[in-house]
Amino acid sequence: MKAVMYHYIREGMKSLPYFRYLSFKNFKRQLDYFEKKFGLVTYDEFYTFLEKPDTYNRIKDKVILTFDDGFSDHYEYVLPELNRRKTFGFFYIPTGVYNRKKALDVHRIHFLLGRYGGKFLIDTIQEKIESEMLIDKHRKEFMNFPYSDQDNDFYTQEFKKIFNYYISYDFRESILDTLVYQLSDEDEIFNKMYMTQDQLKELHKEGMVLGSHSVNHLIFSKLSDEEQYKEIQDSFSFLERLVGDLYIKSFCYPYGGFHTFTHKTEEILSQVGCRFSFNVEHRDIEKSDFEKRPQALSRYDCNYFLYGKASMGWKVS
Repeated sequence: MKAVMYHYIREGMKSLPYFRYLSFKNFKRQLDYFEKKFGLVTYDEFYTFLEKPDTYNRIKDKVILTFDDGFSDHYEYVLPELNRRKTFGFFYIPTGVYNRKKALDVHRIHFLLGRYGGKFLIDTIQEKIESEMLIDKHRKEFMNFPYSDQDNDFYTQEFKKIFNYYISYDFRESILDTLVYQLSDEDEIFNKMYMTQDQLKELHKEGMVLGSHSVNHLIFSKLSDEEQYKEIQDSFSFLERLVGDLYIKSFCYPYGGFHTFTHKTEEILSQVGCRFSFNVEHRDIEKSDFEKRPQALSRYDCNYFLYGKASMGWKVS
């Protein structure tokens, strides 16, 4: 079975000339391709497999769809399309956004890059970043693995590595606060970025599966065991208060890749009753993965397949 990961799915915006996203047109093309070549897993097929693992052969060659970060794109574009095709998806929600009055740091980074580009932002932060803030700059796994499958330009790549991987969380938010104040507006980023809580409830009622994407979308391998537990437990508690039964209790790792979590993370997920979690690893999921290591299931980025390459700006071919 192939699990495929999506983030932004939308139409282009002239106000964000450098923003990277999958166009809705190409999303539909990719689903057409999946349906024709592999088939899409239905909710009933997947749930039956979880209860009766010997039915795996019914889904082993099919595709299951996952959507990260709780974007409004997923309500506006994805939900109607999945309903039209009589299929479902897993929607992974970073729940901390509903307790803040501003976007999560990871998404403020995307917005700033989308408006100004990497070169301008790298030049802008030169005097704001001191070497002692970059406590993880020399961690080998953070230097080599992040964004290896993306076709970012050098400056965009470096800006994302600095703010998502290298910098201490003690400094990241305050520096981004300054950048956003200087270059943009918090409300502009926040107001149209995410689904509302009512929209999350509607997804749930429509048969989509809500899962945890932690509270604050942080790299778990940078957190203490106690911080990891709180990020996981609090996010599940929020979702369960919101919609009740999650149908299938699952998780996906912020950023993804084996460098972003630890064996302790997997232990905590099992302790809180999470049935499985998605990593990012470009290979098919085997039946044995659910049996041997369910908290690190493999998942492809959509750009690995036909029609999945990101667009930039507002013109889509």
